[in-house]
Amino acid sequence: MQDQTFNSMTRWKISIAAVAIHLSIGSVYAWSVFVKPLQTLHGWSKPELTWTFSIAIVMLGLSAAFGGSWMERNGPHKSARISGICFGTGVIGAGLAAYTGSLWLLYATYGIIGGIGLGMGYISPVSTLLKWFPDKRGLATGMAVFGFGAGALIAGPVATTLIEALGVPVTFWIMGTTYLVVLLTAARVLRFPPKDYRPEGWDPATAKIRGYRASRDYELNEAIRTPQFWLLWVLFFLNISAGIMLISLASPMAQEIVGMTAVQAGVMVGLMGIFNGAGRLLWSSSSDIMGRAITYGTMFVLQIALFALLPGFKSTALFMAAFFIIMTCYGGGFATCPAFIADLFGSLRAGAIHGVILTAWSAAGIFGPTLGATIKEWTNSYTSALLVISATLVVALGSTIAIEFSLRRKTAARVARASATPEPILDKVE
Repeated sequence: MQDQTFNSMTRWKISIAAVAIHLSIGSVYAWSVFVKPLQTLHGWSKPELTWTFSIAIVMLGLSAAFGGSWMERNGPHKSARISGICFGTGVIGAGLAAYTGSLWLLYATYGIIGGIGLGMGYISPVSTLLKWFPDKRGLATGMAVFGFGAGALIAGPVATTLIEALGVPVTFWIMGTTYLVVLLTAARVLRFPPKDYRPEGWDPATAKIRGYRASRDYELNEAIRTPQFWLLWVLFFLNISAGIMLISLASPMAQEIVGMTAVQAGVMVGLMGIFNGAGRLLWSSSSDIMGRAITYGTMFVLQIALFALLPGFKSTALFMAAFFIIMTCYGGGFATCPAFIADLFGSLRAGAIHGVILTAWSAAGIFGPTLGATIKEWTNSYTSALLVISATLVVALGSTIAIEFSLRRKTAARVARASATPEPILDKVE
């Protein structure tokens, strides 16, 4: 009983460390606060500075893909330690780039080195919490990923204040050192549970589970050969593409469609972090009750309708409400995905599988904004871009439905086998 109580306390302590890691690396979403000061300091163009953020996100996906299997073999504390060293030194190096006026050094430090830290730091807490919370997978991943979505809410104001008081290079040095200390401290706490760990009072054989649970753990090479893996990759890619496209065009779109002023549109964009973060907790926790496929399906139905309706809105309040709902779905897609992976393929190699799935994020970070900007340039209107995104989300909804039907067929086959040989059924759909 003492061991169970200790483990129960441990998993919540590890949850705090996981959120601290994601709050730190989630500061990447506050990159925009550095853009104008760097332009003023060195005359770099906005597209040149935007590439810093893009490189960091691409490196996030690539390092997560290659680092996921390494993390599963060597433990999350080592992966988180690498994250702390890379992200902390990457931000400190960005200060040196700002001090010397080297754009290429900025790409190498914040973009490449910091991006590697992002990827290693992103997967470590998620994989760890999936193993500590087999009874609440959606809530567990929501807690961790909430930190990533909300990181900019802390980093943005802090960075702005420091830049005004001390300048850009010193701000990078202070924040980078802080991230280094926080991440290395949190890494000491992060670890996988004992092999036979189960939460107190929870038995997978008798637990009421909504949706499908894999009866065994898949290796990475097995998972990527299943159609469910690639269907999940597609729906994750399209959900992120839609959200990033809207984020990248939100301010000018709001001004053109409903006539907001630049200040009003700026306030709306500033509030997106709240709904992005809230959606990560709301949708992932709901998926524990509704099931992952139904949760994704609900998010896609909402987005298909809202993207199609946005061009016709004349009310500022309606436009903002639709925008914020879409932002909750954008964040919810990130948080629900790891729990879905664990349901489909087991939690043992969930970190490695999640790492490969995150390559969809890298691809979407380029595809979404490029698609929206290109269609706007061709048509001189945001209407076509919004309708195209709405149509692509129909494909995402179809992928979700295909996963659900394939899982129902697998469950039916297992039920049939179980009726012939009395073995326990761990996969079920309610």
